[in-house]
Amino acid sequence: MTPPTTPTTPATTTGISAVTGAIGSAHTRVEGRDKVTGAARYAGEIPFAELAHGWLVLSTVARGRIRSVEDSPVLAMPGVLTVLHHGNAPRVDTDYVGMVGRPNPVLGIFQHDRVPFVGWPVALVVAETSEQAREAAEALVVRYDEEPHDVAFFAGRSDAYTPESNPMVQAETEKGDVEAQLDASAVVVDEEYTTPEEHHNPMEPHAATARWDGGRLDVIDSNQGSTWVATELAMLFSLDPASVRVRSEHVGGGFGSKGLSPHQVAAVMATTILHRPVRVVLTRRQMFSLVGFRSPTAQRMRLGADADGRLRAFDHQALSLTSTVHEFVESSAVLGRVMYDADAHRTFHRLVRLDVPTPAWMRAPGEAPGSFALESALDELAEKCGMDPIALRARNEPETGPVSGLPFSSRNVLACFEEGARRFGWAERDPRPGLRREGRWLLGTGTAAATYPSGAGPSTAAVTAEQDGSFTVRINAADIGTGARTAMVLVAADALKVGPDRIRVRLADSDLGPAMFAGGSMGTRSWAWAVTIAADELREKLALGGGIPPEGITARSNTTEAIGALAKKERHSFGAQFAEVAVDVTTGEVRVRRLLGIYAAGTIVNPLTARSQLIGGMTWGLSMALHEEAIRDQESGSHVGADLAGYHFAAHADVPLIEADWVDDPVPDDPIAIKGIGEIGVVGVAAAIANAVWHATGVRHRDLPIRPDRVLRAADEARRRATEGAPSA
Repeated sequence: MTPPTTPTTPATTTGISAVTGAIGSAHTRVEGRDKVTGAARYAGEIPFAELAHGWLVLSTVARGRIRSVEDSPVLAMPGVLTVLHHGNAPRVDTDYVGMVGRPNPVLGIFQHDRVPFVGWPVALVVAETSEQAREAAEALVVRYDEEPHDVAFFAGRSDAYTPESNPMVQAETEKGDVEAQLDASAVVVDEEYTTPEEHHNPMEPHAATARWDGGRLDVIDSNQGSTWVATELAMLFSLDPASVRVRSEHVGGGFGSKGLSPHQVAAVMATTILHRPVRVVLTRRQMFSLVGFRSPTAQRMRLGADADGRLRAFDHQALSLTSTVHEFVESSAVLGRVMYDADAHRTFHRLVRLDVPTPAWMRAPGEAPGSFALESALDELAEKCGMDPIALRARNEPETGPVSGLPFSSRNVLACFEEGARRFGWAERDPRPGLRREGRWLLGTGTAAATYPSGAGPSTAAVTAEQDGSFTVRINAADIGTGARTAMVLVAADALKVGPDRIRVRLADSDLGPAMFAGGSMGTRSWAWAVTIAADELREKLALGGGIPPEGITARSNTTEAIGALAKKERHSFGAQFAEVAVDVTTGEVRVRRLLGIYAAGTIVNPLTARSQLIGGMTWGLSMALHEEAIRDQESGSHVGADLAGYHFAAHADVPLIEADWVDDPVPDDPIAIKGIGEIGVVGVAAAIANAVWHATGVRHRDLPIRPDRVLRAADEARRRATEGAPSA
């Protein structure tokens, strides 16, 4: 099976033209027509001869052991080919050190009889059709020896602990004496903020088809990085890495959830036993337990300042949960390490182990929930100091990294606030809460800062000059809906000084060589760097003259050394969020009327898809503020409403016209000058909305989401306090 390509219309001339300026010009998606006409095939749609279908069976208890899997009646059902479980499945190596630097036992499905949470895979039923597999899976009887479980997350748990050494996040940072500086502060904010469990829910469910092809394992998958998945499958199944190929041509969203998960492992096990292709597709309900989620958080913010708002003490304590199987840290306290300076500065994370699935990266992990606590607390500090919230932030703007002491590659957050305030009409805002009204609606405005790291991962690329005058770019990037294909077309066109219509891009195939996955807002920056180096080298080769042979002329790149040689700096995108809300105090309904985000994110490759990414992130921030909340039943340990009917998120009617734009943000001495934008759009939006709700009503909401019942209870409590003469919350 030949890997698909993304063709554009090739030019008929040869050589390099003088066309420049592709980067920064709005360009529609090169694969857009294929997607809207249905020509684009996703992982669960590609046909194979003799394709079999697997259906996962998940545990119904939250803790215990499997006593028996009664598969004999199921094996006799029409079309059933096999039932895999802990008694007969192939063995795998879960002690390997994967991308997170530690073993991941979550991938060790069917290896033992332990059940660590509701929704743990206990069997895979494989049949001739998907319908037969599902019917048989639902008929399979699995008996358990159930044990007491604990799924209760709350602040103040006595069993909270400091995370183990983790290469992905620094658990604690501290400089100066926080307690002494708090005691010496004229103004202190000491409050707790909570965010709930949230789930990714990309439009395309997770799907994988595995087969053996000429001695190689071939996996067609929906993922955020074919290199990542291929490498980990090779280690898990003790295979030569060269014998594993993973392709992921089109992906319908990921948001951090599409790495290596149990369904790919199950598909590989089944194809190894049956010697025919096997496809495993997750249902929406199964995704709630198998592909990660955002941990709930309980965060304590302590800020101490002089009367003029200058921070003396900064203390951010973050608690989140993890599973009993594999440790994951929702790094909510990292934001302040970048954003605000103080004489004494402390951040730390604590975890609670519960009988739940392992959380995972979810769009803007750490920064999204952390910004709600931090940017809400800054607003409360501004109120206590009698200062404008933007002026307070400007007063505490650091010259270097507040914790690291490193210089910033560029930092234009104040320019974002200046431009946003101008467009939003912030100067006309009366800072006093509860004054603006339209009929039954109270109106308010709020703001918050945003930031997200802008790193880069080693990547390889190849660029080929073809005989027909076109150019082919090969890079194992992943386009999960972000417009990565189109961005690489523009980057290559700019580097080669040709029109975008002369560029073809092939991506999402592990055979193309290692490359950064689509995550951490590092994809475009990493891939563009590799493509630019290869294209520059190709231009030098072509400048020597001579004809182009039938196989073309190719230049290759590997950015590993270049990334290692980067000067140590704080590299981040920044932004300012502005929100206007209307609150109906009789029903508790909150309506967001305006959202404006202004960002400083280096060079914007494609304004069309960049604005789409930022608006998408801001929409999620609105959803986080008002709607999203997964609830666990304490008795069963399972979700209540694990589907898109029970898990509410912002729909079209909930979303106003959203504006997203950016300021100039040159990045001196940077080889690529591109920053990440995929996640920063989420950061700070929930805080800006919560701050606007306070401005509308005079009542603070420190727990997300801001549901109507919470608004009504808070209003009742405020009235009670006012009647009793007590200070408001």
